[in-house]
Amino acid sequence: MKIKKILVSQPKPLSEKSPYFDLESKYGVEVVFRPFIKIEGLTSKEFRQAKIPINNHTAVIFTARTAVDHYFRLCKELSFKVPDTMKYFCVSETIAHYLQKYIIYRKRKIFYTETGHAESLLPLLAKHNKETYLYPISDVHDQKLHIPEDGSIKFTKAIMYRTVSNVIGNDEPFDYDMIILFTPSGVKSLIQSFPHFEQGNIAIGVMGTKTIEELKTNGLRLDFTTSPKAPSIAAAMDQYIAAHLDDPDEPRIEQERFPEPEPEPIPEPKAEEKVDEKVEEQPKAEEQPKAEEKKATAKKTPTKKAPAKKATTKKATTTKKATAAKKAEPAKKATATKATAAKKAEPAKKTAAKAEPAKKATATKATAAKKAEPAKKTAPAKKATATKATTAKAATTKKATAKKTTKKTDK
Repeated sequence: MKIKKILVSQPKPLSEKSPYFDLESKYGVEVVFRPFIKIEGLTSKEFRQAKIPINNHTAVIFTARTAVDHYFRLCKELSFKVPDTMKYFCVSETIAHYLQKYIIYRKRKIFYTETGHAESLLPLLAKHNKETYLYPISDVHDQKLHIPEDGSIKFTKAIMYRTVSNVIGNDEPFDYDMIILFTPSGVKSLIQSFPHFEQGNIAIGVMGTKTIEELKTNGLRLDFTTSPKAPSIAAAMDQYIAAHLDDPDEPRIEQERFPEPEPEPIPEPKAEEKVDEKVEEQPKAEEQPKAEEKKATAKKTPTKKAPAKKATTKKATTTKKATAAKKAEPAKKATATKATAAKKAEPAKKTAAKAEPAKKATATKATAAKKAEPAKKTAPAKKATATKATTAKAATTKKATAKKTTKKTDK
């Protein structure tokens, strides 16, 4: 069958220099890019549950650009500032240049292989054996890089993103002559979209050993894969299309889609309700003799119930008395404490009564002393004034006598 329409289970390349576009112009085929899987990053809460400290690592291993995106995303969500001394080991040069999206590109801290193979990265890791490596991966990943676990290289695998199937809807046309699959999840997504997939003359190209195993477990045929002569999947496609250019045209097989969920039938409860009403009406007639029997028994046993009532009344009175006694106890205790306090206070009152007259006597003495103090102070002052007055009188008399004597002498 001639190849006219190809389905590549990957997102469309951003660059126009992709080899898939070269195949379109070379063979006149149509290449449709439709991912079979979706990548979902783990939340910071989910990553914390793994208990992997990012700050304990001095280098990071990247085998895909998706790992680069989710590594820096989680570092931002976890508020971890990536230090400038961090080293990066990449599988290819394209991944190394992709780091420019997040860091300043410096050759002294970024290492990559010239061949683009993951196995070529092991000598670089062994050379820098003093580093502690962090290896971001997916939950379902094809181990391209087999790091020895003998302790020569210290590393930690950290799941930072997961792959989810992206099922082909019933409204999407499926008229492809070739399908390209890259992961085991892509094979599972194809089977989920078409549970009874018939390969027929559809060519399937696969990349990766685990993807080949998943294809075979689902009973599908592998038509081509990568090889030393065709190291990339685009080169393998080129070889296969060139070998089948002269094949005759054959009709495509219409694949059976996954069944759509059928609408639930609407229940009809009306007929069931009528039956239930008839069933419920029957025991009503049987309940009448039971009611009559209950009345008869109630008439026969009135005397037995009376003492029970008396007993209950006695119990009620006793319980009331007990509760009243319980309530009165704190009041009795309060009065008893008051009485003891009054007894203790009586001798103190008597001593206070005896001490009162003594206090009054001392108070009167103190007031008398206070009154006497100014009198004592004024007494010497009065004496001094009296002496001054007498001396003054004597002086005046002396003057008077002197005047008289002077007058007599003058005469």
